[in-house]
Amino acid sequence: MNKISPKKLLHSKWTAVVPLNKEKHFLIIEVEYDEQGAVMSCLTEAIMSKRSIQIKWRDLKDIEQWVQGWK
Repeated sequence: MNKISPKKLLHSKWTAVVPLNKEKHFLIIEVEYDEQGAVMSCLTEAIMSKRSIQIKWRDLKDIEQWVQGWK
């Protein structure tokens, strides 16, 4: 399980364990918060194609899907 601080989520770097459309490296470019200030979702951007994908931020904790940093 990846340890994630919601405060440090914005602009963090991630590597997809299984490449998505031949893309591995992603950057968190936007974080969506609810009224209480809790993180709801994230917008990731593929480094090579600049394609954006909306994900649930808790999915980043799954080490079978994501690795923190660029590997």
